[in-house]
Amino acid sequence: MSYHPETEAIRLQTTRTNEKEHSTPLFLTSSFVYETAEEMADAFSDNGPGVNIYSRFSNPGVDEFIAKMVALEKAENGIATGTGMAAVFATFMTFLKSGDHLISASAIFGSTHTLLTKYLPKWGIHHSYFDAANPGNLEKLVQPNTKMIFLETPSNPGLDIIDLEWVGRICNEKNILLVVDNCFATPAVQQPIPLGAHLVLHSATKFIDGQGRVLGGVVVGSKELIHELYLFVRNTGPSLSPFNAWVLSKSLETLHIRMDKHAQNAFTLAKKLENHTDINFVRYPFLKSHPQYDIAIKQMSNGGGIVTFDLKGGIEAGRKFLNALKMISLTNNLGDTRTIASHPASTTHSKLNEEERQSVGITPGLIRISVGLEYFDDIWADIEQALQASASK
Repeated sequence: MSYHPETEAIRLQTTRTNEKEHSTPLFLTSSFVYETAEEMADAFSDNGPGVNIYSRFSNPGVDEFIAKMVALEKAENGIATGTGMAAVFATFMTFLKSGDHLISASAIFGSTHTLLTKYLPKWGIHHSYFDAANPGNLEKLVQPNTKMIFLETPSNPGLDIIDLEWVGRICNEKNILLVVDNCFATPAVQQPIPLGAHLVLHSATKFIDGQGRVLGGVVVGSKELIHELYLFVRNTGPSLSPFNAWVLSKSLETLHIRMDKHAQNAFTLAKKLENHTDINFVRYPFLKSHPQYDIAIKQMSNGGGIVTFDLKGGIEAGRKFLNALKMISLTNNLGDTRTIASHPASTTHSKLNEEERQSVGITPGLIRISVGLEYFDDIWADIEQALQASASK
């Protein structure tokens, strides 16, 4: 019997033990035992997941988290990692080799940019960037050795939206792997695989956990592709801890409810900011003023929980705004129950030079708000007084 995604996130659980628990227990063990030498030998005879051997390979709690993410993303299988960046790196290392070419959206997380520009070239893997806000030249960047297209939608932090069906058609025509970072949307808002993606990855640290507690990453896709990823993770060790997996699995039970509330608060905030006299522009996917609004409403169920806006006073106004906040947290995380403000130019994207930041829409006065679950009037009161304090006199 099939269930709706909201039900799958709650009801998919590890098989009950003899203790008949209602809530899945923690499986805090490094290894697993066998009844006989023959059973132990059988466990090691196959290179694929199945029988639990060692928690670097698999663990019941980790498997439960993966199963839920697979169901929510409409995938066939998945693999979990210790962090979101481990998921990104494992994907690059599994499917790219020396001499290969990767095409990436230029608007990506700063650490992913560092992988592409500093580390992958050491292994002879090179990349080209396309403009996420104007992706029309994407096809022209394809080379005979192009093996992967990587993108975030919505992007971090500019909230560019890329038409996944369009990119998926290009990838299928040219036999290129399409990898989508779905961290900002989550599967509660957007499912890239039915739209054409081959692999979808997440920093589960963000909205998947949703309370700023643990680190984690996950990649989902076809059984064939995930088997290759499983072998990489098994042999190199960036595995997700059983405790973090237990927390993340529990978090998924409230994901849809949380994302609806995040989006409701974020949309209300974006509309209030849109015509503010001290702001140059506001970006939110479900605002009609968003350049890719038509794409957003086609492939997303809501606009997500992130709002960005640019202060007219630039870098100094941004600093004053952050310093004036009383309730809202200053931290480099996002996707928390608590509203968070950050200044990408000096934090998450500081590794990019000024030209690179400008090319992906990160202006000196850009503020990113991860809109939390607090009562909206309290969120707005704090932002409003900080805007007044940062306004140019």
